[in-house]
Amino acid sequence: MEENKKYDAVIVGMGPAGIFCAYELIKLNKHKNILLIDQGRSIYERSCPMAKAGKCLKCNPCAITSGFSGAGAFSDGKLLCYHLSDYDNNGHMYLSGSGGDYIMQFLSEDEMKELLDYTDKIYLEFGADEKLEGTKFKKEIKSMQQKAVKENLKLIDIPIRHLGTEKAHALYAKVQDYLKQHNVQMMFLTSCEDIIVENDEVKGVVVKDQISNKTTTLYSNNVVMATGRKGAGWLSDICNKHDIKKEVGPVDIGIRYELPNSVMEKVNKYMYEGRFVGEPAPYCDTVRTFCQNPGGFVSAEVYDNNLTLCNGHSYKDKKSENTNLAILVTHHFIEPFNKPIEYGVNVAENMNTLSNGNILVQRLGDIYRGKRTWPDELKNNKVKPTLSTAVAGDITFALGYRTMTNILQFIRSVDKVVEGFANPENLLYAPEIKFYSNRIKVNNNFESSIKNLYSIGECGGLTTGLSKSSASGVKMARILNKKF
Repeated sequence: MEENKKYDAVIVGMGPAGIFCAYELIKLNKHKNILLIDQGRSIYERSCPMAKAGKCLKCNPCAITSGFSGAGAFSDGKLLCYHLSDYDNNGHMYLSGSGGDYIMQFLSEDEMKELLDYTDKIYLEFGADEKLEGTKFKKEIKSMQQKAVKENLKLIDIPIRHLGTEKAHALYAKVQDYLKQHNVQMMFLTSCEDIIVENDEVKGVVVKDQISNKTTTLYSNNVVMATGRKGAGWLSDICNKHDIKKEVGPVDIGIRYELPNSVMEKVNKYMYEGRFVGEPAPYCDTVRTFCQNPGGFVSAEVYDNNLTLCNGHSYKDKKSENTNLAILVTHHFIEPFNKPIEYGVNVAENMNTLSNGNILVQRLGDIYRGKRTWPDELKNNKVKPTLSTAVAGDITFALGYRTMTNILQFIRSVDKVVEGFANPENLLYAPEIKFYSNRIKVNNNFESSIKNLYSIGECGGLTTGLSKSSASGVKMARILNKKF
């Protein structure tokens, strides 16, 4: 690391938003000096030892969530092709997720579709599957949607390119090689300790090499924060320290649900990922399914302070007998409360305490009976857990009553559309929480209240998902290029 070196742009975070920002910058101006920073490793050095060890080793940094391409390299690799989808009944693009539509406050629908189309073509150039899921069975999908409406549910159908976890890893490796070949500098195992602010204007960053513990000051008149959900807590601390304006956003808290492929057969076949959205009584909070993985596997991810959360993966070639998906409840908070991330962390910590730092799993029928799930019951359960390290127990001890009520009511509603969705032997894993809760107040150029300090992707609540986060990176690059 070269002390006091000045860069044209410093991008903190190498998830899809950060790397697509770097990609577009060198496309527009190959002579610019671009730096990417991440606390994780090169994609070639990212490897989770859990499969061999039989348990999560709490690696620091977690190979699943940190490093080049962020959690995208180990996700199921779904690209949601909104630009190829129909408009909803109100004539607008549907962007699911608590943070998914925040970007639409700054972009028109036409511009968003252009960005998504552009990024989709880049993914195809780097090897994304040309096959689109969810485009052949329009009649069958419409019938299911009509059935869902009767249960006060919306069933969202969006064309999907499924990379698969192993294919996503290979694709992003090509992107890393491309950036390296085009002289984008990348600092791995490097944490951003602070930003340098003078007279309400950013001047650079302070970083620390995690191997040598050496701290270095790096200068730039353009700093882009793109640290993803994992970096949402870090970004919140930076905002508090430098009085960067933000607003309290929602936090999604819920569970990972696992059930047989046979139950989800039609949804998997027709749409690959069908997104149910409802507002169940009595609270009428928004509840949705998210990240559906046909033939997939439930996984564990480690965040800061050894916080363990669950997620789901699906591979192109390796399949299980189960489908897993998230069921998330969107929690909105009002003043004076302004700590949604801390609230979510507290829920997760309590859950981790109950399971000795692991993921907790419980049968749906046991929740209805008001009892915990015992290890022997889980062993003999018809639905076999795909996360072998999950600990049988009672998630209702830590998941709030309102959240739990919303989830159970939602499951009952979906069961009337998808028979077997509420089977008592289906499994609930917890906690699954999406941390994009503090929305950084930005202008149309994604610039924060600190001049030349920008926020893109999921860390500041601008977007969710691979496609939209990548698109936000492209837009950020185009904005910066006008300044150069």
